[in-house]
Amino acid sequence: MLDAAMYGNGAPAVVLTYAWDRLLIDPVPGPRGPADFTGLRPLTRSVQSVPGGARPVAPAGSTLPRLAAELPHTFALIDPHHGAEGITRQLEELVRHLAPDSVDLLDVGGDILARGDEPTLCSPLADALTLAACCQVNAPVRLLIAGPGLDGELLADDLRDRLGDPVLTLTADHVRPIGPVLDWHPSEATAMLAATARGVRGLCEVRDAGMPVPLTDEGPTVHESDLDAALDRNELARALLETETLEEAERYSREVCGYSEIDYEREKADWLCGLPEQTLDPDHTLRQLDQFEAEARTRGVSHTTFRRITEALGLSGAQRQALRDLLISSRPEQYAAPLWRIPAYA
Repeated sequence: MLDAAMYGNGAPAVVLTYAWDRLLIDPVPGPRGPADFTGLRPLTRSVQSVPGGARPVAPAGSTLPRLAAELPHTFALIDPHHGAEGITRQLEELVRHLAPDSVDLLDVGGDILARGDEPTLCSPLADALTLAACCQVNAPVRLLIAGPGLDGELLADDLRDRLGDPVLTLTADHVRPIGPVLDWHPSEATAMLAATARGVRGLCEVRDAGMPVPLTDEGPTVHESDLDAALDRNELARALLETETLEEAERYSREVCGYSEIDYEREKADWLCGLPEQTLDPDHTLRQLDQFEAEARTRGVSHTTFRRITEALGLSGAQRQALRDLLISSRPEQYAAPLWRIPAYA
């Protein structure tokens, strides 16, 4: 969406990104590295691209190959297993190899602007690693924040003085090219960003914990923030600057933040393994949905994500797409693409 909005019909972007789909898609805790895929293609010595024909090595899962197959962009794999120093090396190799017109570090939601000790922060490690690496690259990097507050970790009001100037506001036209991807991709932050660009407003409940996220006119905005100021503010990112392994980065996360988000994934994965597999019975599932929606209305919720419904109904990630198909075919009037609308009255 950002590429369409900012660069129009130019050459497709090279998107350097994590293969870190969380447990809804990938049952293995933590991010995936090159050894977790077959069919990768070398871009530089340290950077592998993920083509549409690549496949994650079981039992791992990843959305990147399908993204690469359905979109014109090149997807390259961030490898955090060599710490911030390894990501810095990857970035510098790409800059030398591609000579890009611009290097944009994009965060949806804005938690990259956190200090690192906020009690609502859930997943600071990936952002902090990337921020630490980008601040060491010998090339100008522009920090862009899309959808302030949309990741449900920091409120837009708390970020306002850190956001910097607005660059653009995403619209339905920017969303249209990726519409088919939103029909299957599980990213909640991207779903809410796209929904607000399409005009959806209200209160959206996300994740397994059911965090409420306001969908406002600020949702589709993109801001340019000060990269150095973000590093100065982010205690975890500063601690990670010289890290050479992911394990080292995790230790700093536990020291600075009191936890590692990968520890949470490990604990949740163990818990999920002990749950009995629930059958997706349509009638029973729709009755469960009615109860969930009734309770959500009492919380003032107007929308939710399919990930949230999947976990609230006790279903596994493997059942998310079947659940989505059932809901949309049964109650199409509630599909506020790519979100699910909670009716105001039963």
